[in-house]
Amino acid sequence: MAYTSATIDLGTKAPSFALIDTASDTLVSLADVTSMKATVIMFICNHCPYVQHILDEILELAREYEAKGVKFVAISSNDTMASPQDGPQHMKALALDYEFPFPYLYDQTQQVARLYQVECTPEFFVYDGNLTLRYHGQFDDARPNNDKPVTGKDLRAALDALLRKQEVPQDQIPSVGCSVKWRMS
Repeated sequence: MAYTSATIDLGTKAPSFALIDTASDTLVSLADVTSMKATVIMFICNHCPYVQHILDEILELAREYEAKGVKFVAISSNDTMASPQDGPQHMKALALDYEFPFPYLYDQTQQVARLYQVECTPEFFVYDGNLTLRYHGQFDDARPNNDKPVTGKDLRAALDALLRKQEVPQDQIPSVGCSVKWRMS
């Protein structure tokens, strides 16, 4: 069953975090991945077919826009009891196999996902140089089995507007994907 991202008010500030990068085993904070041009925070995971469907284009887009001064970070917050393939060792293998150009952080306590009000994977947040939310929405219209091309057009439009110092369109389509696998208390 597909889930959509929650509506979050544009203009909110990015919540701070410090999490372990599974590829390098180092602590990475929000300050470490902040750019004065734009910062993209992506909530993804290994097992989600929606993430798998767009992963190659996410990586291509990240490489393209990092060359323009945009910073990217990916976070996985799934409970590994529910989804063992989303554990840190599997995250590290994926990041190294695909040569992620950004840190892939593990949110073991799920506190960061809660702070960001994440509902699904993939979910994209774009912040300006002041860490003010300017875009929260889908990557593009592509979904597994819908035959639409994976282009990243929605995320690209938001980043292009910020890089041109223009307003990001306020009409933003929520992300669609797998639900976050919350830990049972």
